[in-house]
Amino acid sequence: MTVTPDTIAVALGRATPDPVSPESLQWEMWISDARMLIGARLVGTGTGQVASLDELDQANLDYVVREAVVAQVRRPDDATSVDVRVDDGAVSRTYRSSAGRVTIRDEWWSLLSADQDSTGGAFSITLGPATTTHMPWCASLLGAEYCSCGADIAGVPIYEGAEWW
Repeated sequence: MTVTPDTIAVALGRATPDPVSPESLQWEMWISDARMLIGARLVGTGTGQVASLDELDQANLDYVVREAVVAQVRRPDDATSVDVRVDDGAVSRTYRSSAGRVTIRDEWWSLLSADQDSTGGAFSITLGPATTTHMPWCASLLGAEYCSCGADIAGVPIYEGAEWW
C-alpha cells in the first residue's frame, strides 16, 4: 500500500480534497518529501542501509510517511499566534508548535531501521564475575591492590611483556 492524499484524508478524518486542488497537490508534495528524507538516510551502501525503499517493511514505511504528513497538515507553520481580549485588555502570545517542514521523529526512524537491534544502547555492560588472566608477575597476584599487567582493564594482559604471554 502506498500513501496517497486519500490515506491522509482518512487519517485526518476529513473529506478527500479534489485531486487538482492546491491542498491535494501540497499533500502529494509532502508525501514525496517524507519518502525522500527516508531514502536519503536509509538508502545507500553503509551499515544498516538498504538498496531501495522497496526493501523496507512497507507497512512501517507507509505508517511513518502517513504520520509525518498528517503531523505537517495539522501544524504546517512553525508559529501559532493567539489573541485574547477581555473588555479593554488584550493579551497576545505566539507558540512554536512545528518545525515548519516534514520531519521524521526518532521513534519512527527506529521502525524503519534495517538493523533493528533491541539488545543494547550506546554500550553494554556484562553483569557477572569478571574473568581475567593476569601475568604470573602481575602486582595483583603478588598482593597489591592494583593490576600492573592491564588485565583488569582489557580482560587480557596488555602491559609487562604481554605479547610474549
